[in-house]
Amino acid sequence: MTFSITRRLVGSLGAGMIAGEAMAQSNIATANVAPPRLPLENGATLRVLRPVRFVQPDEDVFRANAARFTAATGVQVRVDFVGWEDISQQTGVTANTGAGPDVIIGFNEAPHVYQDKLVDISDIAEYLGAKYGGWKKLAEKYGKRHNSNNWIGLPFGASGGPLVWRKSAVNEAGFARPPEDHAGLLRLAQTMKRNNKPTGFALGNAVGDGNGFANWVIWSFGGFLVNPDGTPGINSRETVAALNWLKEYYATFIPGTLAWGDISNNRAYASNELFLTANGVSLYFSLKNDPATAAIAADTEHSLLPKGLASTSPMAGLTLNAMVFKHSRYPNAAKAFLTFMMEAPQYDPWLQANLGYWAQPLNAFNASATWSGDPKVALFKDTMDTEFWLGYKGPISEGSAAANADYVMVQMCASVASGQATPEAAAREAERRAARFFRRR
Repeated sequence: MTFSITRRLVGSLGAGMIAGEAMAQSNIATANVAPPRLPLENGATLRVLRPVRFVQPDEDVFRANAARFTAATGVQVRVDFVGWEDISQQTGVTANTGAGPDVIIGFNEAPHVYQDKLVDISDIAEYLGAKYGGWKKLAEKYGKRHNSNNWIGLPFGASGGPLVWRKSAVNEAGFARPPEDHAGLLRLAQTMKRNNKPTGFALGNAVGDGNGFANWVIWSFGGFLVNPDGTPGINSRETVAALNWLKEYYATFIPGTLAWGDISNNRAYASNELFLTANGVSLYFSLKNDPATAAIAADTEHSLLPKGLASTSPMAGLTLNAMVFKHSRYPNAAKAFLTFMMEAPQYDPWLQANLGYWAQPLNAFNASATWSGDPKVALFKDTMDTEFWLGYKGPISEGSAAANADYVMVQMCASVASGQATPEAAAREAERRAARFFRRR
């Protein structure tokens, strides 16, 4: 069926029908679900803030999709991209002043920090979930208010940080692939260092890589920052065991990792200084598309972070999570925009363009051509199927967001790796710092 798209049509049918014939051509299976009614406010305009891209097509296609929304509805949309380290600060300013962007696509648990300042978006979240095969576990965890079915965030996708490694270097060390156990992983790293093919992981205050590595170290030994009742749980035998192992593992690292930001290991890996690390698909994407580094890409493999003592790979993808603020004069337009951006004709091209860097939160997009092309990126498809989240095992709250922003886990690990603290002292200090953000027993 062909029809013209008008403001009246959007208001009567909802944002979900904007796609028109393009939906019928999509290879993403959908259910026949009635979209929510979202009559657009007269004179609506929107300002959207989100983190800067790590791969250029992320921004290009996102902007193009926003322009399509404007063409379909007449709603002008301004999209601003800001640095990863700045997005949390700007979200706080917006929430506390009641002015600024209508929509912010922040990270992880950000909506739980400002939940009283946000518009409930359960109507569009439930519609999208019903239409696209349901939400993945991590999306539900970050999207819903704790102990409720009310959605305060709309997860857009998550960047996984699995192992990235040079096949030739790992094979030269006598391994077909990185092992799943801590002892085997340590032996691999020690051998790679002797072969002048060192490993390295961020231990600086890096939003994605630093937090991702520190959490993995602790979780893979059975430790966690927060108990299920919301009290600090970091000072444990499991944490001390993890930190003792980290002391040995860190000795195999390339120099400088204590100061690494999110771009540092990308540069070292691309320069043949580093041969095993953890990163999103952006590293492989950039290597593959640069003739000068195409040979490194051809020698690169990905694998999930080792399970260690956990039953599954303990990873929590860095998640884009959208919020609509109550101060917005155009909440229906904001919700219509988010819904439009998540519909298959917009979302699937964006997913494919960023090569799965932000892996999908909705199950139907498992069928995206993103995952049937290059086999080296296929494992990113399951990024949001994880059982782990930031602040695991506690409830997602303002406290877990604050502890993450304060790099409690990262700095605990860094203090032991650098020799500034014993594992026992570092765990006690992390518990003291965590007590500022979580209630005591």
